[in-house]
Formats: sequence, structure tokens, C-alpha cells
Amino acid sequence: MLAGPAWPHSTPPDHGPDMTLDRIAQDLFSALRFYSRLPTPAPADAAELWAAPDMDRIAYAIPLAGAVMGLLGGAVLVLAAWAGLPEFLCATLAFTILVLASGAMHEDGLADTADGWGGGRDAEHRLMIMRDSRLGTFGVTALILSLLLRIGAVMALMAAFSPIQAAFALVAACAASRATGILMLRALPSARKDGASATFGQPSHKAALSCALMAAFIAALLLVPLFGLAAAVSGLALCIAVIYMMAGISRRMLGGQTGDVAGATQQISEIAFLLAVLILA
Repeated sequence: MLAGPAWPHSTPPDHGPDMTLDRIAQDLFSALRFYSRLPTPAPADAAELWAAPDMDRIAYAIPLAGAVMGLLGGAVLVLAAWAGLPEFLCATLAFTILVLASGAMHEDGLADTADGWGGGRDAEHRLMIMRDSRLGTFGVTALILSLLLRIGAVMALMAAFSPIQAAFALVAACAASRATGILMLRALPSARKDGASATFGQPSHKAALSCALMAAFIAALLLVPLFGLAAAVSGLALCIAVIYMMAGISRRMLGGQTGDVAGATQQISEIAFLLAVLILA
């Protein structure tokens, strides 16, 4: 039986003044700079442009960044449908924009995790495979299935409801699934002494909570009026289930988590969220 994640408690550091619109905008831009390739205003301190973001500070803004990217995909979905393109092409174009906007960051994590978990002999060997930039059979298969499942879910939402409703579901899925990556980093210690996950460290309890609450707020705001409370709750519940599942497997396979595992968790959560909305709406 898979063990669930451990949630250690810590006192988060003080990150300065109370929240303001300027602070929210700065944190959103910082999250977008890290999680996407979208152009953003340059920070006041030029060094911040290339520095690793403070995850404890921007954690709440990560679902917002996911929603921004989801809006791009949703807008393409609606425009393609308005142009009369078939549902398959509409959904495929939407995810093409999402992959371009994110630089395939999470897809890369999914492929590396699938290769490591599927082909490694032990934890050390799996971590070595995950660090290799070359793709194997497990990684390619995982990418194909991930894209097919997400495209198929959005197509089904378009057919069952409307392109606009499908677009809102996509935005909510992008926001909620981005939060699961941060919660995965919180759930387990880093499996490596170096790498992105070890560099950022585990987010504080307060940061993880703020990220989860923002994701839940965005999902409820977008889904409850269009699909009902059950769809929103089930989508979020499945995201939580994915975190526990991935944390249990990652603990057994690697002895902790990595940035790749966080990316894989986001991908699987996005699929689960979309399927939950489709089934429960």
C-alpha cells in the first residue's frame, strides 16, 4: 500500500509588508518568469530576472500564473471553434499554445519521471536516468498519453457543453494543477542534494496552504457557476488524490521528490481535473 505524504510544520519567514496590488503583480510576474516563457515586465532589480524565485513568497501566485496560461489556451480554443474548426483541431491548438507558453516544462518532468521510474533498477539509477536529457520509450509514451487524454477531455467538454465552458474548465485545470507541483515539493524532502528541488527547498506550511487556497478559489469561481459544485469539488479532490499517489510512489522509487516529479504531478493532476469535471458536471 502506498504511503501518503508527510506534511512537516514550520514557521514561515516574514516576507515583508502586507499584500498590495503591486506586490501581487510583482509575484505574478515572478511566477510567470519561472513557469512560462511569456514576456513580463523587467523587475526593478535586474539580478532578479535570472535568480531563482522565492517559492515561499510567490506560492500563492503560482495558480494565478497557471490561470493566465490557461486563458491563452482557452482563448485559442474559443477562437478556433468560432472559426469553424473541428473539435480535435480546436483542442490541439489550445494545448499547442499551452506547451509553447510553458516551454514544455511540466511535460519534460513527466517524460523524465516516466523514464526513471519505468527503467531504473534502484533509486540512484532512477535519478541518473531522470537527469539524462535523452528520452526513452516510457517517457515518449507518457507524453503521448498525456496529450491525448487532455485533448480528448477538452474535446468531450466542447461536445457536451460549449467551447466557452470548455475554455473555463481548461483555465481552472491549469490553475489547480500548477498548485499540485508546489504541494508535492512540500510533501516530501528532496531526493537529491542538488537540482532545482533541492535549491528551492521545501515550501513552508503557510506557502503551501496559500497556494492550495488560491487554486481552490480559482476553481470554484470558474466552475461552480458553469458546471456546479460537485464538478469543482471532485476536480480538486482528485488533484489531492494524485498528490498522495505520486508522493507514495516517489518515496518508494526515489526516497523523496524532484522537480521532475513535481512536473509529472502537475500533468497527471490536470488530466484528473478535466476528467472529473467531464464526469461530474
